[in-house]
Amino acid sequence: MPARKKKTKSSSSEETVSLEAAMDELTGIVGELESGQQPLNKALEKFERGMRLLKDCDRQLEEAGGRIEIVRRMTDTGADVEPFDGTPTVDQKPEESSETDSGKLF
Repeated sequence: MPARKKKTKSSSSEETVSLEAAMDELTGIVGELESGQQPLNKALEKFERGMRLLKDCDRQLEEAGGRIEIVRRMTDTGADVEPFDGTPTVDQKPEESSETDSGKLF
């Protein structure tokens, strides 16, 4: 599975990366900036890239937190929470009734 996927939000060639890949890249950027070996223009470019990555990481973590909160609330209320296996439910056929098809609603 590729770590990057194209963004359609902006007209630039900016990409969205996985949280793990973004964190790795941020670690590298911080190291480069802390070394002080980059020319000012390159350092500013790295800083800007780091800020975009940080914003994207924050968004991904907020989304994950929201998903966790939904599952937590569901389990607190006793609702059944089944692990997501990646199977689309739209394609599943409804279970057949054990009664004959007599047109009864109840």
